[in-house]
Amino acid sequence: MNNDKIQNEIIDEFSMFDDWLDKYDYLISLSESLPMIDAAKRTDKYLIEGCQSRVWVSSEYREGKVYYSADSDAIITKGIIALLIRVMNGRSAEELTNIDLYFVDAIGLGENLSPTRSNGLRAMIAQMKLDALVYTQQK
Repeated sequence: MNNDKIQNEIIDEFSMFDDWLDKYDYLISLSESLPMIDAAKRTDKYLIEGCQSRVWVSSEYREGKVYYSADSDAIITKGIIALLIRVMNGRSAEELTNIDLYFVDAIGLGENLSPTRSNGLRAMIAQMKLDALVYTQQK
């Protein structure tokens, strides 16, 4: 297993649940921890293409680290983006462009989402990594 403390914590948290309905309930509860995007950024510029639901993600580059905020009109999607932000926030742009988000497979997220939600998950990850890539050019 990779040695990423936050991802390993998430894997441990999800391992407490045997049933995916309980995991979905936990995802929904995680949506409350989502760093909310500024209301002025709930525009098409920040909208993730390829998601069934509407998901807005914004990023900032401060002191060599990337910080994300987001919102969604779907509660499970809010929980998913909250997990991604929990893992990705506060890391260097270089680290984020190459990050292995192994927790997604380890908790069974990809295989237990509908195909449209799985596509949305991939789109969110791709956009977050693309934002980080842009910041690598701003040093």
